[in-house]
Amino acid sequence: MADQSIPEARTPATTPAQTEAAPAAEGVSRRRLLGTAGATGLVLGTAGAAVGYASAPTEAAAPLTSLGTDRAMFHGKHQPGITHGLQARGHLVAFDLTAGAGRKEAVALLRRWSETARRLMTGEPSAHDDTDVARDAGPSSLTITFGFGHSFFGRTGLEKQRPTALDPLPDFSSDHLDKKRSNGDLWVQIGANDALVAFHALRAIQKNAGSAARVRWQMNGFNRSPGATAHPMTARNLMGQIDGTRNPKPSEPDFDQRIFVPEKGEPAWMANGSYAVVRRIRMLLDDWEKLSVKAQEDVIGRRKSDGAPLSGGTETTAMDLEKTDAKGNLVVPINAHARITRPDQNGGAAMLRRPFSFHDGIDQDGVPDAGLLFICWQADPLRGFVPVQRKLDRGDALSQFIRHESSGLFAVPGGAAEGEYVGQKLLEG
Repeated sequence: MADQSIPEARTPATTPAQTEAAPAAEGVSRRRLLGTAGATGLVLGTAGAAVGYASAPTEAAAPLTSLGTDRAMFHGKHQPGITHGLQARGHLVAFDLTAGAGRKEAVALLRRWSETARRLMTGEPSAHDDTDVARDAGPSSLTITFGFGHSFFGRTGLEKQRPTALDPLPDFSSDHLDKKRSNGDLWVQIGANDALVAFHALRAIQKNAGSAARVRWQMNGFNRSPGATAHPMTARNLMGQIDGTRNPKPSEPDFDQRIFVPEKGEPAWMANGSYAVVRRIRMLLDDWEKLSVKAQEDVIGRRKSDGAPLSGGTETTAMDLEKTDAKGNLVVPINAHARITRPDQNGGAAMLRRPFSFHDGIDQDGVPDAGLLFICWQADPLRGFVPVQRKLDRGDALSQFIRHESSGLFAVPGGAAEGEYVGQKLLEG
C-alpha cells in the first residue's frame, strides 16, 4: 500500500468538469427519492407510512439530495472512475469470454455494456429487463469502467494490438496469489455513493454479459461515505491510518503524462487510456492491532492521528528523511512504508491509487478476512507500480502485516465519444 491514494470524496464528490448535477426542480429522469434526506436523512408521512417514502401517490415528490444527484459523465476523453473522487461502495468483477466467443461477440458485448453504463450513470434504467433495484435513486456518482486483460487479445485474434505494457507482472516475495481470483479477459470497475445503485449496476453488467462471457471473479469494497466527516479529509484504511497524502493530483503539470497514455502514444487505440493494477491485499489486523500506536507509526512513518510525517508538521508537510532524534536515530525509520514509497525514492515512479477497503467475513478462528482492494492507475506499470513494489519487497516494514492474495493488470482504453462504445478503436480499428 503505497503512501499515495486519492483523497476522500467531498460532497459534492466531484469537480464541475467531472459531474453534471441534475436541477432539483426537475429531479433525475424517472427516478425520484420520495423522502427528503435532511438532517436525519428521512421524512415520515402520516402515521404508518413507510420511512423514506411519501404517504400517498398524490403527495409531491421531494428533490434528491446532492448525494443522489451527483453525476459522472460516461462520454469523455478518459473513462470515468479514474480521477473521480472515492465512492462509498464499489464492485470489481472480471470476466472470461466463453468457449467459441471471439471478436464479433466481444464487439456486441462492449456495445451492450457501454450503452448500459451510459444509461445507468444518468440515472436511467437499463434498456432491457431492468431489475428496479435502484428505481428510487439518482445517479449517486455512479461510474463504470472497462478494461482488457492480457488473455483477451489472444481470444479475439488481436495479439498484434496487445500493448507491451500489458506483459504479466513479475513475481513479488509478498505474493500469495490465488490464480482463480486473478487476471481475466475483461475487467469492470463499478463505484457509487449508494449501495443499491452500485449493486444494480453490477447486476446489469452481469446480465448483459449473456452467453458471451462468464464471471471469473468478483470483489466488493467500500469507503467512508461523503459527508461522514466534519470536513473533507484524506481517507483512512482498515489499519486506522490516513492513506493517501501523496497521491498525484490532476492540478499537477505532469499528472497526465504519469497517469494517461499520450494521444500519440502506442498502441494508438490506447490514447488517453491508462493501465490498472488490481491487487487484493489482506491486512493481518490481529497482528497489526497488537502493536502500540508508536510502533504502528514507525511502520508507516506518519502519525496515526493526523497523517503528519514523524519528522513534524502537518499531513502535507514535506517529510524530512534526514532528521534524527537526540540519540542520532532517524525519526522516520529507514524501512518505514512512507519513506520507501516516495516518488523521489523511486526514480520519480508515481501512480494514482484509488482503492476500496473490503471485509469478507470472519473465519472460524475469529480472524477477519479484510484489507484493501488496491487499484492503481499509471501510463506504464513498468514505470509506475513495478519499481515501487520491487522496492517494497526489499524491506518495507509493513510487509509483515499484509499479504497480496490476488492480482490483475488491465489495459483501460480512453473514454468513448458520443455514439461510440468503449474499446471501439481496438475492436474495429
